[in-house]
Amino acid sequence: MKMKDDLAAKIIETHRDVKWICRTLEEMKETDADFEARIRALEGWRAEKTGAEKRLGGVCAGLSGVTGGIVAWLFQYVG
Repeated sequence: MKMKDDLAAKIIETHRDVKWICRTLEEMKETDADFEARIRALEGWRAEKTGAEKRLGGVCAGLSGVTGGIVAWLFQYVG
């Protein structure tokens, strides 16, 4: 009888452990999903910021070209 009781106790304990492991894995998956969403949001924000910086750089380059053209025209006109 003692052998059966020990076996039953081990089975019950193992079952509890399996349930705990499954709950812990689910919590980890939820946490991972939350982290993934945060990372995607940060990557999107960074891409937007980089795109804005590139657009601003393009505008500055365009303005520099126009300014250079005006200065060259002035030197030709005055010069």
